[in-house]
Amino acid sequence: MTLSRFPLEPTEQERAVVQQAVETYVQSFLTQLPSLPAFVDSPEKGAGLLESPIEENPIDIEEALALLKTEVDTPGITAASGGHLGYIPGGGLYYSGLGDYLAAVANKYAGIFFAAPGAVRMENLLLRWMASLIDFPADAAGNLTSGGSIASLIALATARDAQKITSRVIPDAVVYTTAHAHHCLDKALRIAGLGECPVRHIPMDAQYRMRPKELEKAITQDKAAGLTPWLIIASAGTTDVGAIDPLPAIGQIAKAFNLWYHVDAAYGGFFALAPSGKPKLEGIASADSVVMDPHKGLFIPYGLGAVLIKNRQQTAQTHHYLANYMQDALSATDEASPADLSPELSKHFRGLRLWLPLKLHGVGAFRGALEEKLGLAQYAYQQLQQTPGFEVPVVPELSVVIFRYVPPPPEEANTFNQKLIKAVQQDGRVFLSSTLLDGNFMLRLAILSFRTHQPTIDLALEILKEKAAALEQAG
Repeated sequence: MTLSRFPLEPTEQERAVVQQAVETYVQSFLTQLPSLPAFVDSPEKGAGLLESPIEENPIDIEEALALLKTEVDTPGITAASGGHLGYIPGGGLYYSGLGDYLAAVANKYAGIFFAAPGAVRMENLLLRWMASLIDFPADAAGNLTSGGSIASLIALATARDAQKITSRVIPDAVVYTTAHAHHCLDKALRIAGLGECPVRHIPMDAQYRMRPKELEKAITQDKAAGLTPWLIIASAGTTDVGAIDPLPAIGQIAKAFNLWYHVDAAYGGFFALAPSGKPKLEGIASADSVVMDPHKGLFIPYGLGAVLIKNRQQTAQTHHYLANYMQDALSATDEASPADLSPELSKHFRGLRLWLPLKLHGVGAFRGALEEKLGLAQYAYQQLQQTPGFEVPVVPELSVVIFRYVPPPPEEANTFNQKLIKAVQQDGRVFLSSTLLDGNFMLRLAILSFRTHQPTIDLALEILKEKAAALEQAG
């Protein structure tokens, strides 16, 4: 084989050898995936990587792939598996992987319109399409981010400036949400310099949704006390139970008191595509900002969130900066540059990993998959209700089913369910997670992998019954 005289520029022949090895590995992984465990509790946990340190001389691709398989792809959660029913899973669409490959090889800089007008147009086109799904205006500001955490930071920093929350008023500037809001929102408040803002956790109803009357009462009391209410954060799909807060009523309250209204729809937003999901999100259009993650509801691999903000001018005022060395990059265009609407300047061309599967599969395929997940959640809920010993306290609004096993006395339920989740995870055929709900240790089925179908749910239910019976017998 002829070697390149430039070590970092492999020849066509060298590229072909490596690419073939990588594609063989990928195809083998996808072929084996249905039979792979969803979770492997490896005692080494990838420590074998440390036995192959970064060195002066290269290794061949086969050796590198062997390390990848044993030390990275095998231990832990198999996130690409349909048996991943634990945390809200990131997808793993094959065409997304090809999109990332094309984006990385061409290496277009997608931060500034001048540098890559087509790439920026593609990302803005995708954001306008997302805005249309939730009935946001076409000229809303938007940004494709690494995930919901950065998307939330962009939204809350914009809200801070729009509401004129300066350092002088922060200790009296009140935020309203529920105890089930995602922790990334607390983190975003802290990073945005708002950690001293009082945060009111508004009481929830029996289905763990914010109670609007309690929200209005809290705002009225804070205003009477001389405080400055400024931000309401509602959820469209909580992590714990998948609940959707009453978005229309909360929007009316936000408008009445002139507060910024943010909706965290990172998990639930793309259910707007599903025929039975769209009505559940009624009222989301009244929000000032919305976060929705394609790496959740559109089954894209980890690393793609999105934020939409109605006030484009305010978003730009919060995030836009100009340096002298960037003067050549100024462009007269209606297409906003991502760097002007987010903290990022250096930016991967994330849009291609979403655009390519949307074009190659068509939106209808995503619509059908999302509708299937809603149906599977109802199926799992009904099956658990009919299974002796299991308690299912929340009717699923989206695709999270929360439940526990109630053993006969004297076994304590929390202790039993801790043993049950451990037994299911050690079994490895499916992966489930747990949470605490009003002090009760609960198990979760999070159904959002495009590879999860009814046989997967049936298998999970069978494993749960099997492990619960074994634990009861063991005493």
